[in-house]
Amino acid sequence: MSAIKIGKVVPDFSVPATGNQTIRLKDLRGKNVVVYFYPKDNTPGCTTESCDFGALHGKFRKKNTVILGVSRDSLASHETFRAKFEFPFDLLSDGDEALCRLFDVIREKNMYGKKVFGIERSTFLIDPAGKLQREWRKVKVEGHAAEVLEAIGAD
Repeated sequence: MSAIKIGKVVPDFSVPATGNQTIRLKDLRGKNVVVYFYPKDNTPGCTTESCDFGALHGKFRKKNTVILGVSRDSLASHETFRAKFEFPFDLLSDGDEALCRLFDVIREKNMYGKKVFGIERSTFLIDPAGKLQREWRKVKVEGHAAEVLEAIGAD
């Protein structure tokens, strides 16, 4: 069960990120924050989704919005993925799954007939006061980044 609910303040979190930094939600107050969870670096759907967020990054910035991509991959993997595709935003490494549990995105999946637990592609929009405004679960990649941008509305 998710610890977060729409209209409620998202508990603060602190997660290692690309650029040799730690991202803390409380440090992002005053901005919209898009947190998108994806299964794995350098896989087709995850690459497309991340590139789509990257392509719209300037428009998100104009709407006072920070984008954060999250997976369980290592920081080294994230650094390579980010550099390869020149993402203008940070990727967070949730190796201990604390953030995944907070947002309740770990699901049982069927991979080649074997049951495994992995990240269900999901996105969350947190407003400048730290409250959860929207959530998208079981995300389909095509058009998703544009849909999130549209949900932010005009600032």
